[in-house]
Amino acid sequence: MAKQKPDLPQGTVARLRVLRDRLRALLQSSRVHGEIDEELRFHVEMRAADNIARGMAPNDAHAEAARRFGQIAYIKDLSYDVRGGGGLEGFLQDARYALRGLRAKPAFTVGIVLTLALGIGANAAMFAIVDRMLLRPPAYLADPSSVHRVYTVLLRRGAIRTTNVGQYARYVDLSTQTHSFSQTAAIAQQQLAVGIGESAKEMIVGTVSAGFFAFFDAPPVIGRYFTPAEDSTPNGAPVAVLSYATWQTDFGGRSDAIGSKVQIGTANYTIIGVTPRGFIGVWPDIQTSYWIPITAYAGTVATSAPWLAREKWWQTYKWGWLSMIARRKPEVSEAAANADLTLAMRRSLDAELHESSRTSTAQTASTRAFVASVLAQRGPNATPVAKVAVWVAAVAAIVLIITCANVTNLLLARALRRRREVALRLALGVTWPRLCAQLLTESMILATLGGGAGILVAKWGGGLLRSTVLTDTTPTNVFAGSRALPVTIVVILIVGMLTALAPIIQARRADLARDLKSGAREGASQRSRLRVGLLVFQAALSTLLLVGAGLFVRSVRNVQAVRLGYDTEPVLLVNRTMRGVRLDSAQLMDLRRRLVGAAAAIPGVVNVTERSATPFISHKGTFLFVDGIDSVSRLGQFDQNVVSPSYFATVGTRILRGRAFSAEDGLRARRVMIVSEAMGARLWPGRDAIGQCVRLDADTMPCTRVVGVAENIRNQSMTDDPGHYYYLPSDQRYMDDAGLFVRVQGSARSSVDAVRRRLQREMPGASYVTATSFADVVGTQTVSWTMGATMFTLFGLLALVVAAIGLYSVIAYAVEQRTHELGVRVALGAEARQLIGMVVGQGVGLVLVGAAMGAVGAVVAGKWLQPLLFNESSTDPLVLSSVLTVLVTVAVAASWIPARRASRVDPQIALRQD
Repeated sequence: MAKQKPDLPQGTVARLRVLRDRLRALLQSSRVHGEIDEELRFHVEMRAADNIARGMAPNDAHAEAARRFGQIAYIKDLSYDVRGGGGLEGFLQDARYALRGLRAKPAFTVGIVLTLALGIGANAAMFAIVDRMLLRPPAYLADPSSVHRVYTVLLRRGAIRTTNVGQYARYVDLSTQTHSFSQTAAIAQQQLAVGIGESAKEMIVGTVSAGFFAFFDAPPVIGRYFTPAEDSTPNGAPVAVLSYATWQTDFGGRSDAIGSKVQIGTANYTIIGVTPRGFIGVWPDIQTSYWIPITAYAGTVATSAPWLAREKWWQTYKWGWLSMIARRKPEVSEAAANADLTLAMRRSLDAELHESSRTSTAQTASTRAFVASVLAQRGPNATPVAKVAVWVAAVAAIVLIITCANVTNLLLARALRRRREVALRLALGVTWPRLCAQLLTESMILATLGGGAGILVAKWGGGLLRSTVLTDTTPTNVFAGSRALPVTIVVILIVGMLTALAPIIQARRADLARDLKSGAREGASQRSRLRVGLLVFQAALSTLLLVGAGLFVRSVRNVQAVRLGYDTEPVLLVNRTMRGVRLDSAQLMDLRRRLVGAAAAIPGVVNVTERSATPFISHKGTFLFVDGIDSVSRLGQFDQNVVSPSYFATVGTRILRGRAFSAEDGLRARRVMIVSEAMGARLWPGRDAIGQCVRLDADTMPCTRVVGVAENIRNQSMTDDPGHYYYLPSDQRYMDDAGLFVRVQGSARSSVDAVRRRLQREMPGASYVTATSFADVVGTQTVSWTMGATMFTLFGLLALVVAAIGLYSVIAYAVEQRTHELGVRVALGAEARQLIGMVVGQGVGLVLVGAAMGAVGAVVAGKWLQPLLFNESSTDPLVLSSVLTVLVTVAVAASWIPARRASRVDPQIALRQD
């Protein structure tokens, strides 16, 4: 028996029939029109036949039938609409009409499309960046709303600090002593050497606990992830998981990658799996190449750092290097989770204080822990780059608003010029909804063309923006895996509707009698206040953006003018990594001497020095004891650097008083140190630091005498660094991780490869050296100000150009509409300079009104922008006056051409103009 097809619901059947009729009316319009004509003819003939049957003559019968039937054309259109063809065909007619009109005005069309392309493209690119950095949850993360990073608030050296970096022991405490989470994981990223020999290169490696992958719905492409048994203390198993991108580039996507071995850091790891394409963990702005057990990494570090092995790294609270993520149970609120975490954190802190044989009631009482977004840039420790990115996104939105205002202004001007055409169409029977549909269609076509061009702009410029903001990420396609494309489409629709609104309102106010006979003289009395208001609005927003650009540019100049306390351009930073090579103290000392000697012999090298710490990268310190001060640590953080005698000449740090280190400051000589000027003033206010006694490590140690005072340096921050820094001679203090500063002639960037290749010859086994320009290291600290200056200036200039186009169009239209008035003025003796001054004054006046409004807005917004500036007031009068000067100059330039046209009006032609 044949199986019966299920009956469809009546509503579905009706909708399918409507869809069928609409498609047939659109695709077979001539046939449908023929059917309608035949049906109408049939009805008229039947009525005529009835009239003939009642005794009327045939001609009279047909005439009466047609008269009684009504307007054939109207009924025909109505029937076609009922059959589903009217709406679609009407849209196509409106589109063809709009395209013909736009093609007739190519300059007008191209100007609007380019304007929209810049505004929409800038917003598409910035949305993709902000979406990836702050809005979009990490790929494959299951139930993102329940996953958080864990932050702690601690009292350290007299200051309250919020951090998401802690110790493995702390992670264990918070995982085992809380009840609010169903999953926890420890995470960290390291830059480690991968491979051996010539192919070795530093890559980003994710060190995570075994539970990390359970946070994601991301089964491996091939192989497996590591298990808890492979992530156990004290030494995890040497297994690794490949990222999909690295699998493709380094292994050609071959399945035999599973089981192969690769050296990561100082150990050989066996590859056991590959993550799926697009898996990034919880770091959306950094590409991770390998994933290894966090205990395997810590175990190898402890091998090369004996104190970690001695302290049992998984139990000590002295090594803070990882973060914690956690998944909240469905029934637990964030407030409850925070309370649970805080209680566990205080218990953990008590264990830490007990370990160090210290007690601090104040420290425990001020301690708390809480959960925040899994995206670090949305947390309490968001970087300045992320904060500036939000501002830049807002700036891009303002540019889009200015763009919409400008396009609306241009369309409104066109609508005013087409008043007579609109009135004629309404008089001929065009309905108001149909007229609105036509105006909306025209705006939507322009918005679509501008949006399409804007997508190309975003794809071209998105890579530049992404490399500026997300400096460590690889993909450059702004639409790759993001929501930017659908959001851009929505923006295009919104822009199309917004820009159509003003022309529709203008058409709604049409006066048929007046507009049908309107000419230039009547037009002069109909100057659009809306157009003027839009222009003032553009000027105000442009002022806001240009003030922001000026403030960031001034911040960059202030940063560049700051004396860091050392030179950067001619200095190279050289680090050595001992990969699996164990050297005794004599061998290590010999290697250090050979590296210094080899570097000094390189042509172009001026000076070489050893150092144990690097500003903005590594910070070291120890306990200090000074007579008369009960606790030096309460006065702030004091960082140390162990250096060789040539240090100050190499990096350019000046000795203000006393002396630098010399070859006589050896192991058997009197212990000496050099302190920064800020440190000397902090420890011995009102006294000279030279000759003062400081005991290092313990108050029972012998005195270390201050023999010099050095200038302050920027060590941890460009903004609020206290400058507490001191130096110890390398011959008197053990250097556990010595590196080099190399000073060269000219820029250090050109010497990176030569220095690295020469020093690599001295490294034993698989060990290697890296060389980096010190200017590039310090430059990362100024990215936020540089990005702010670049983006604000770019968008500010774009807004200024768009506003200038709007001003030009308004003034030019006003001159055109006032041709008769200007002719009368010329006939009455007005001079050209008077007309030019009048027109230019009108443009400058409008811009000044907008600039005043924008300046007020800039002052109000300045209190939020102020924390992102460097030594710059958000109400800097120089910036405000400079922006005002620029705006007035642009206003004069934009008004000059229409003003010259006004000055050349022929009074005879103008007076005869209708």
